[in-house]
Amino acid sequence: CSASRRFAGCPDEQRLQSMSDVTFAFAFAAGEAERETVLLVESLRTFGGRLAGSKVWTMLPAPVVVSDETLAALDNLNADVHRFEVDADALNFPFAAKVYAAGEAERLAVQNDSLLVWTDRGALVVQEPDALLLPPGKALGYRPVDHTLIGSPFDAPLDPFWSLIYEYCNVPAARVFPMTASVDRRVLRPYFNAGMLVVDPRRGLLQRWHDDFDRLYRLPEFRPFYEQDVRYAIFMHQAVLAGTVLSMLRPGELVELLHLVNYPLHMHGDYPADLKPARLNDVVSARYEELLRDGAWQQVIRVDEPFRGWLEERLAQWPPAAPAA
Repeated sequence: CSASRRFAGCPDEQRLQSMSDVTFAFAFAAGEAERETVLLVESLRTFGGRLAGSKVWTMLPAPVVVSDETLAALDNLNADVHRFEVDADALNFPFAAKVYAAGEAERLAVQNDSLLVWTDRGALVVQEPDALLLPPGKALGYRPVDHTLIGSPFDAPLDPFWSLIYEYCNVPAARVFPMTASVDRRVLRPYFNAGMLVVDPRRGLLQRWHDDFDRLYRLPEFRPFYEQDVRYAIFMHQAVLAGTVLSMLRPGELVELLHLVNYPLHMHGDYPADLKPARLNDVVSARYEELLRDGAWQQVIRVDEPFRGWLEERLAQWPPAAPAA
């Protein structure tokens, strides 16, 4: 089996989800996000191999206006723009719009009978992402968070914040299992990276995530945590995701994706040495944060052709970074 399939139990090719029935979706916004959106779709179309022609849905909040140039570029790439409704409170809360977008994307995917790959837009597809295809009987493919931050250490009692999450999401204690954060290697209670989720949309996981988040994030019980440490607000969407997953799915229905999926390029220097790729070309997909904007990617990791030339050509079209204030 290939390196990617070894991490998913190497099921037979014919037992994997049909490659023609995969949809990639992500939240979309105006400004810098427009360039990130086009770049992500271009990377899939260029380096996605047999998945290069997959459906792509860019999820845009209804009130947000983007440029005609961006819309034309997405149309040329055969990427659909889907607008979704989101209230003003959610637009002003960290990452809430992403949760609403994910729920709407899953609703559409059910209608299209396709596997759904939900990803952050600030990412690149580097090689054929067949590692994302779910084996039979699996409802969710995930990556752990990179760092603990507000996560719940597995060997410690539940703190008040996570106790509320588990209570309001009705998490059965028997479904809690140890998960290792990808960079700091702390062993946590399940804490999933919301920037890479592969779901069987028939299970309704992302729609339930939307419903749970919409029900919980405004509750007064959580406000003291937001005031105590802003990271509770920033990562509330991921905490609720953990509660939703554990409430809906048994551990046997989950599969941890290959660590070269959604690889945190901006954390390459801190990544465990025994897992760190030698070249960007070796990863399946990568998140980059500010690395592309400031040009630092060329010093972070070796990048060979053809990906290097392709990326340099596209970044040359981006306007220069604004000077620091």
